[in-house]
Amino acid sequence: YKHVPMMEHNCSEAVLNNVLGTRTIAEAAIECGAERFLMISTDKAVNPSSIMGATKRMAELTIQHLAMRQSEEERITRCACVRFGNVMGSSGSVAPIFLRQIAAGGPVTVTHEEMTRYFMTIPGAVQLVLQATTLASNGEIYILDMGDPVKITTLATRLIEMSGLRPGHDIEIRIVGARPGEKLHEQLWSDFARVDQTSFPGVLRIEPSPPPGDFHQQLAALEATALTRNDERTRKMMMEMPISSEEALPATA
Repeated sequence: YKHVPMMEHNCSEAVLNNVLGTRTIAEAAIECGAERFLMISTDKAVNPSSIMGATKRMAELTIQHLAMRQSEEERITRCACVRFGNVMGSSGSVAPIFLRQIAAGGPVTVTHEEMTRYFMTIPGAVQLVLQATTLASNGEIYILDMGDPVKITTLATRLIEMSGLRPGHDIEIRIVGARPGEKLHEQLWSDFARVDQTSFPGVLRIEPSPPPGDFHQQLAALEATALTRNDERTRKMMMEMPISSEEALPATA
């Protein structure tokens, strides 16, 4: 589930789908001896401010935990994650929404005038997935170099102009306010992350730090709470999960 405001109001279901669902499928892949398992994550998993982002970060940690748990003597399923930015033209992406609003005569609705997002194309997203599956992985996170973030108001303005219309004159741009859980600005990785190039141009590898030693117990407790469908308790437990120090590296002398 990727809809940020909807997940804010359905915390238990977000955990059951994004976290428990990821663990279940990954464990099945490992049990069956699959060669590769690739989890689709999001830039919202970095220092998450939303339930959706937090569950995707927990899913990343789950994949890393399962990757580390496999014995060297056994056939190893190579597990990895890829982080997506906003995929232009995908279901629910902002560009088609803006184009529909322009076609209807406006207004084009933007949540905040300073909000920025990273964007990638559908071919870029597909290429990232295919390339990441060929890399020798053991819990790594891969991401596409998406350049600089784009202001949503700039995107709205350009789409209006590309439609042969004048922003603010023919089509109004209306600021409607940020929705629950939304950040003004996303990050591709944390400030402490170690980021390296891969053999593929534009594909970066984020070297994660190990999950805490009791991660399995924390994960089990979170899933058990989510199964009660008590959103308040699930949200409280989610806030206690080890997700804020993402990819922090140990201090060096």
